[in-house]
Amino acid sequence: MAATKAAAKPDRSRVRVAAIGLGLVLALLGLGFRLFQVQVVQAEELAGQGLDQRLVTRDLAPQRGKIYDRNGELLAMTVEAQSIWANPDQVEEPLWVAQQIGGLLGVDSQELLTRLESDRDFVYLKRQVEPGVAEEILGLGVRGIYTHPEATRIYPAGSVAAHVTGFVDIDGNGQEGLEYIYDESLRGVPGKAVFERDLEGRIIPQGMTDIMPAVPGADLNTTIDLPLQYQTQQACLSALERTSAESCWVVVLDVETGGILAMSGAPVFDPQMRQTLDANCDPAEDPTCHAFKNFIVRGVYEPGSTQKLITVAAALEEGEVKTGTVFSQVADILELRPDACRSADDELFGCYQDFEEHETANMTVAEIFTRSSNVGTILIADTLGQDRLVSYIERFGLGSQTGVDYSVEAPGMLNFEAGCETCWASAAIGYSVAATPLQMAAAYAAIGNDGVWTAPHIVASTTDVDGNEEVAGLETRKVVSEETAVLMQQLLANVVDEGTGQAATVEGYRVGGKTGTANKLGEDGRYTEVTRASFVGMAPMSDPKVVVAVLIDAPSYRYRTGGAAAAPVFAQVMEQALHRLGVSPDAPVG
Repeated sequence: MAATKAAAKPDRSRVRVAAIGLGLVLALLGLGFRLFQVQVVQAEELAGQGLDQRLVTRDLAPQRGKIYDRNGELLAMTVEAQSIWANPDQVEEPLWVAQQIGGLLGVDSQELLTRLESDRDFVYLKRQVEPGVAEEILGLGVRGIYTHPEATRIYPAGSVAAHVTGFVDIDGNGQEGLEYIYDESLRGVPGKAVFERDLEGRIIPQGMTDIMPAVPGADLNTTIDLPLQYQTQQACLSALERTSAESCWVVVLDVETGGILAMSGAPVFDPQMRQTLDANCDPAEDPTCHAFKNFIVRGVYEPGSTQKLITVAAALEEGEVKTGTVFSQVADILELRPDACRSADDELFGCYQDFEEHETANMTVAEIFTRSSNVGTILIADTLGQDRLVSYIERFGLGSQTGVDYSVEAPGMLNFEAGCETCWASAAIGYSVAATPLQMAAAYAAIGNDGVWTAPHIVASTTDVDGNEEVAGLETRKVVSEETAVLMQQLLANVVDEGTGQAATVEGYRVGGKTGTANKLGEDGRYTEVTRASFVGMAPMSDPKVVVAVLIDAPSYRYRTGGAAAAPVFAQVMEQALHRLGVSPDAPVG
């Protein structure tokens, strides 16, 4: 019995060993099978997953295109700056850090403290600072504070060209002016960089790298003459000081090409301070809104007597009058609605009067235009009738966009209400019509260009990264004959020589132009004593090269007329423009 038990023990040992061996074999087989799956069957899939974990993709921002004036001077460009950011989890003493770097960054320390106590792992402290400031902050050795390079837009001309270039937001997106309207061309095409990094975020030198370079944006070559732009702005600033007006706007056009040589206003703004501007601000509450809004392109106003150019040109073109045609019995007041000519408070209604009282007299068309007689101009318009008058107003571009390459252009307005018996008369002398200063400048340029209207523009050409230049096309149309245009040029010269525009005289040159004085509407819909004073003219009259349009908004009563407020600004800017273009002075007469 004992022998039998002894023999059974080895048998159990062998079974145990065999079981263990079998288990090991099965484990090895399972491991082998798993290895086969991982290294053979799933090798490609798992390798891809690992690569995905190591790969990092970064967008490469393209260099934004530059903006140049007509002489190759920079108006806008992009440079590299540094943005300061923090990982709040790593910042050990946020209050002390906020106090230390707040002054360096020009940011309120309490605002910085709020950011540094955030539960996020990435917060900006300030973006796009100068490299020297970034170095100074990193030199403090504060844990959790970092920098990274970031492009920023700068404007070398500052406020001088602000109404031309516009500006971009903090992320480089065009918001105003050329920066907005040409944003797609300027911004270029982003690139991509794909690379492998280790667990600590370091690039693996022999790892996979794939870079698709960004394509820089195109450069804009504008028609703006920067020295003239500066002189124009200075003339506007001086006008505000002299007339105590709310704002001043001036645009200078090349008569033949429609190129805008200068476009400026005052008050001014600095495009570098774009983040402080509010596009929805109310001018009644914030006077800087006048600076932000480019009135030359977006502002509409009743042009007053500068509109008489179109009325008289239309009558001449249609053969209804000649410059020597006499209108008899031109009074200082014209009663188109005698039944309601004066209201109970003796306010004129349905009546039109000249700016200054005068005795009833016979006047030629030339005299009516030179003296800027409202009554005489309405009598001239009466020979046309409303339909033809409106047709010419539209032909000269009032009431519709010029197509200028600038953001959000206003179309203007022709206000002929149904049943309005006197709207045609108002339109003849620049009321019931709302135009932009640019529309008026383009209309006068058509007369200077022998009757050919040319669409105004700011960008002459674009140049891509390969140096290929694309020249902008010119849109033109005939509005009156050359004969009519020449007659109007002579009448415009008479206005400056002996009429209401004598303050527009430029020494050495014969110039021509027209004054405009239009009362502004009040909140109650009635006209007030506050005016918009304007002057639009051209030079030299022997062969017009330049048109200058000036608008002074709400000058003091002493300077309420176009002759007193705007004509001197015209003379100052026109003189500079003629010199900049190298236009020779007129030969002395006699």
